Amino acid sequence: MRRLKRILGWIAMVIVVAIVGLALSIPLDALIGAGRVAELTNTSIPGPAGPIRAFVAEPATPGPHPAVIMIHEWWGLRPDIIEKATALAADGYVVVAPDTFRGASTTWIPRAIYQVSTTPPAQVQADLDAVFAWLAARPDVVADRIAVIGFCYGGRMSLLYTLHNPAVAATGIFYGMAAVDPAALRQIRGPVLGIFGGADASIPLPEVEQLERDLTAAGVDTRFAVFPGQPHAFVGGMEAINAGGAAGEAWQLLRAFLAEALRSQPQSRRLPEPTAHTQPITFFGALHHRFICGW
Repeated sequence: MRRLKRILGWIAMVIVVAIVGLALSIPLDALIGAGRVAELTNTSIPGPAGPIRAFVAEPATPGPHPAVIMIHEWWGLRPDIIEKATALAADGYVVVAPDTFRGASTTWIPRAIYQVSTTPPAQVQADLDAVFAWLAARPDVVADRIAVIGFCYGGRMSLLYTLHNPAVAATGIFYGMAAVDPAALRQIRGPVLGIFGGADASIPLPEVEQLERDLTAAGVDTRFAVFPGQPHAFVGGMEAINAGGAAGEAWQLLRAFLAEALRSQPQSRRLPEPTAHTQPITFFGALHHRFICGW
């Protein structure tokens, strides 16, 4: 019995140390990465609570141009988002990638969870309102041709922001999910593109299929693509996209979607064949789903 108590005591101690270590790792990571966002951004946009840092990429040709607001993942603003924004600008869009976590960026999952769970949705909506208004006021932007797209957390926010601001001309959701009232979807005016992985361990395919049905029933021009065998966040930086495969195909779908929605240039791209395959939701996938989809 004494030996069992000793073992249980050691287990309890290890658990406490792990919890304390995780808690301390969050401010430590914030301290280490304090300058990450400043290094990646090139613009300050007036916001409701002070300047909003953002990376802005502009076309080489004269405007006016359609515009895209690109929302980062739960990590915060990182180099892969800057790469994608620059690539889209080369297609003729003014692209803004705002810092919606107000200075926070990480590669550490506990801090990513902390960032999402401590950032009020109303704050994000207000900051995106400021970014949208700043874009619409620019003389080189076509004010009624502004799209919003996002990845992971940003995919969720792109859908929620479109519900918040019906002036959004088109919406791109990359493996993001939100529980929304189906009736509210009727106010969406522009088309919606959804990109998902068939082996995503954090977003169940039935949820994807239900959202697609709800959007279609609401009369929204809906184009969902599920890529067989692909995990969550399978569209990485431009190196992965340029290598082809599912990431490259998904990116080409986005380019075709934006050309049609913002430039009125009809496109013909075949969507991946529907798939029923999915990876079982894992513990970390469920954790991710809770903070991305239940937030």
